[in-house]
Amino acid sequence: MSVPPRIRSLDSGEREFRSVLGPTGNKLQRKPPAMKLEKPVIASKDEKTKKSNTPASPTTTLKQCSSLCSSLLRKNSASMTASYSSDASSSCESSPLSVASSSSCKKVVRRSGSVSSTRKHSVGKEEEKVAGDCFADGRRRCPWITPKSDPCYVGFHDEEWGVPVHDDKMLFELLCLSGALSELSWTEILSRRQLLREVFMDFDPVAVSELNDKKLTTPGTAAISLLSEVKIRSILDNSRHVRKIIAEYGSFKKYMWNFVNNKPTQSQFRYQRQIPVKTSKAEYISKDLVRRGFRSVSPTVIYSFMQAVGLTNDHLIGCFRYQDCCADAETTTTKAKKKNERE
Repeated sequence: MSVPPRIRSLDSGEREFRSVLGPTGNKLQRKPPAMKLEKPVIASKDEKTKKSNTPASPTTTLKQCSSLCSSLLRKNSASMTASYSSDASSSCESSPLSVASSSSCKKVVRRSGSVSSTRKHSVGKEEEKVAGDCFADGRRRCPWITPKSDPCYVGFHDEEWGVPVHDDKMLFELLCLSGALSELSWTEILSRRQLLREVFMDFDPVAVSELNDKKLTTPGTAAISLLSEVKIRSILDNSRHVRKIIAEYGSFKKYMWNFVNNKPTQSQFRYQRQIPVKTSKAEYISKDLVRRGFRSVSPTVIYSFMQAVGLTNDHLIGCFRYQDCCADAETTTTKAKKKNERE
């Protein structure tokens, strides 16, 4: 940042000019050449009489005119420069900014104004992401739930998503529905949920493991119209592996909740952008399931499953369901501790 030079005393022969803030910014003007004031020569009486008697030649007349014009121009430029420098000094000295920033005072104001406006705009956006639009009931939900969302999707968010699940059938059902997210959205899956329950025996893993693969994957059946053949076969295969886990651990619930020590993770996210797609815990569970022979259980699918069954509470803190899920988690943890003590 250039600093305007100080004004020297007007008595000196040379002057330095302060910069003037013009359209191209506050730049230093080039110092004009020093003005040399010619001292008047006092002529004697004899010389005066000689000059008055001798007629003036044309060359002499031209020289006198040119010297007179140049002296007038110098006087005008000096007065104008002095006025410019005084205006510049008064405008900069009146500013509360320091001397270092006074040379670009107008620019500083513009920049600070633009930064403040953009900051206000960004803060407004961030505040909007804390919670979604306020619904007719006066409640704020997570921002991916809007008043235009499908009612089944809103109901799933308000009643199930993030609530700790300890039922084997419900755990298996949400694992199958989360696996279908690679082909369908939650809205599409939830709209077909009742039909899927009818096809897959209310997602009872023992009953599903006994179903015939060919009957379900035959073209024209109800199952093939709801899900792809790959997803249908993965549900059937996973049901058989869930059955083995039940035989080993006593329940599918016990196997799943051991990964979080029977205590849901409270994420405490404030913005939607903070919610991850997967976590190290989801990757660990996914590897263990794949080792056991499960299909369609990628880390992304498993994390969606963890969110749905309440292994992690990813409601934003601005959502009205966050505190409800926290209370449900505390109740569930207390019950699990008491049950372990009895056993």
